[in-house]
Amino acid sequence: MERRDFGRRRSFGREKRYPPKPVELGKEYEVDVRELSRRGEGIARIQGLVTFIPNTKPGDHVKIKITRISRRFAEAEVVEEAAEE
Repeated sequence: MERRDFGRRRSFGREKRYPPKPVELGKEYEVDVRELSRRGEGIARIQGLVTFIPNTKPGDHVKIKITRISRRFAEAEVVEEAAEE
């Protein structure tokens, strides 16, 4: 009897491709913190990419440095409080 694996798909070497991230590791950006995460970190979005920033709160305008990039988000640290215009 022939064995069939229904419901299983094999990629045969095809990799799942993700679009390039709008940020670079170690690069600095000026952002506005818009939200607060469940862990208490500020959240900013850089071209749609969620960026977690510790020790910030909604309403802060800060200059950040990207410290980690994941598939769905980035993490950053505050370099300085950005000058208000």
